[in-house]
Parts: sequence; C-alpha cells; structure tokens
Amino acid sequence: MTSPRTPSPAPPHGAGIDPRGPRFGAAVTTVLLALTVLLGGMAAGTVLLAVVVALFVVGVVRGVQGSVQGVAYRRFVRPRLAPPQQLEDPAPPRFAQLVGLVVTGLGLVLALVGVPGAVTVAAAVALVAAFLNAAFGLCLGCEMYLLLRRLRPTAA
Repeated sequence: MTSPRTPSPAPPHGAGIDPRGPRFGAAVTTVLLALTVLLGGMAAGTVLLAVVVALFVVGVVRGVQGSVQGVAYRRFVRPRLAPPQQLEDPAPPRFAQLVGLVVTGLGLVLALVGVPGAVTVAAAVALVAAFLNAAFGLCLGCEMYLLLRRLRPTAA
C-alpha cells in the first residue's frame, strides 16, 4: 500500500486490489520478522528468515493478491469487512515484495556463507519496512516504485 499522502496510480481497467490486503500481509510479515530478529544467530532464525524469503518469492511471482498472506486475507479477513472504498494498482505492492525479497534473500545468502549477524540485520531492516506498512500504511517499497516511475524517461 502506498502512503496516504502519495496516491498510487489508478489501476488499469479495474484490475485493482483491496489496499487493506497488503497491510494485512505486512502485519503477518512483521510478526515473522520480529521473531526472526529475536532468534537472530540461532539456526531457527535462519530457518525463519528462509520462510520469509519464500513468502516474498510467492508475492513477487503471483503478486500480493496471490501471496500466502493475500489468500489468507481474502479468505478469512475480507469477508468480515465492508468493501474497500477504492482499489489500488497492484504494481507498487508487488515491487515492494521484490524489495523485501532482495533484502531478506541477501541476508539469507550471507548467513549461509557464514557472515555473522546477517540474519539479524536483514530481518531488522525488513522489519522496519513491514512495520511501517502494517501500522501506518507507509509502504517504502511502493514509494520507491513511484519514485522510479517518475524518474524513468517518458517516450515522446
């Protein structure tokens, strides 16, 4: 989800997503990453970070609506809520999943080659971003997407 101050581009042809879904996914991710930080250098921390990496892979490949958290949101949470007042473009949250994958994936690779503290640092960085999205609706990856889109030269 994007920041309340910066609206995301209109979804093409009504193909938008419920903006509450990515926030729910960020809340789940926040819990997993907080546990990962607490477990840190233990083997369980590395395993949990690998789970988070796998969840990001699914989110990148299938989009946030097709991620494990997205499916859980649609099945268990959304039916209990009023319909969303507006839909959002799925591209920025999908890019945010890619950013999360890069951060956590790099931490996992570094941990597997023996870099001390890699799990904790990568999980902590991703935790800050996930928490900001879950708690305040500020999606740092979405903001990066919008910034990159504005910087991209337009065809004349």
